[in-house]
Amino acid sequence: MFASICRRRLLGTHQILGSGGGTDPLRIILGTFPFTHTYSSSAVADVPNSEPCPATVSYLISCGLSPAGAAVTATSKKIRILSTDNADAVRSLLRDHGFDDDDIVRTVRSAPTILLADPERVILPKIQFFASLGFEPRKLATAPLLLTRSLDEHLVPSIQFLRGVIGSEDDLRLGFCRAPRALLADVEENMRPVVEALRRCGFTDAAISELLVTQMGMLLTSPDRISEVFEQLKAIGMCISDPRFMHCFREMCRLKKDAWLRKLALYQSFGLSESEVLEIFKAQPMILQFGNKNMEKKVRFLLDELKLGTSVIIAHPEILCSGLNECILPRCAVLCVLMREGKIQGGIEMVEALLVDSSVFSERYVLSHADDVPDVVKAYEGEIRFEGFR
Repeated sequence: MFASICRRRLLGTHQILGSGGGTDPLRIILGTFPFTHTYSSSAVADVPNSEPCPATVSYLISCGLSPAGAAVTATSKKIRILSTDNADAVRSLLRDHGFDDDDIVRTVRSAPTILLADPERVILPKIQFFASLGFEPRKLATAPLLLTRSLDEHLVPSIQFLRGVIGSEDDLRLGFCRAPRALLADVEENMRPVVEALRRCGFTDAAISELLVTQMGMLLTSPDRISEVFEQLKAIGMCISDPRFMHCFREMCRLKKDAWLRKLALYQSFGLSESEVLEIFKAQPMILQFGNKNMEKKVRFLLDELKLGTSVIIAHPEILCSGLNECILPRCAVLCVLMREGKIQGGIEMVEALLVDSSVFSERYVLSHADDVPDVVKAYEGEIRFEGFR
């Protein structure tokens, strides 16, 4: 009954959204859904001690968690499932709205307390709210606590604020799709202070809109960190008018200061000077997205196995953004097979072969030799591993 009423009211909301009238559809949505956070006490209760409840662990395993993961979740989140009826209803509701098994595992692992929520009174209105805005409900699996946040006190004010900053509904949806967790930020405690900090740094409203669309998670960054990053970029010779500034600023804001210093130290350990590392960062700021162990393994391979030298990396920093297992190793395996069969010479321009577009590499080194050297296909698909050039 409730679901049918919500569907009828949502239909009216969609009509208003598309009508171009002056009425704010969010105000109509506010009158549509109940906002209480009612939880089913018969479904879940606080765990009185640190020992996980066997029945709770068993249920979490049935949700797709590993036995060890289920035990850790039950203990760390301090929940005890006394009745599975409510929890089953929650899972069923999520599936009905596009959540697949992996989404449910992700949801339950990060926010098992969602199994407490009344599916009809608490979860369904939030799913329908996001759907009415054109947001894909299953994206909420990465930030499931949004399904228990108050519509009138949190979600609607957040959307209204972001509309005023971002402007375009399509851009708002795109930003949400990239970082749903950003909507966990509070308007007055997080969102507004972040936007004000960006303005103090000199970002225009258009630049702030672009920044939030590409990285809405910025709303969870502290204003102090934003100012600190801005000053760090100025200190290394970058100004806000530099086309690279936005990209560098965005990537640095993902890191805490000590993490940034550890990355600088890592690159210097390869024999690069601090100024060389900073030039690489300016040219290819995405290198900050890779974990230190991942990057160390990649650079060591380039230096020790391929003998490229640091000067090559400085000249072609984009090579650091290529996946070692996904791109570099399969290509090296192909080249190794072709050298063994005498199809190419050892003096091949290695960097060009590693950086060329995948379709070009496939045509030039795989498809053109597939008939007379079938092993190139196996090498490209990972069936023949690269074991070094001999």
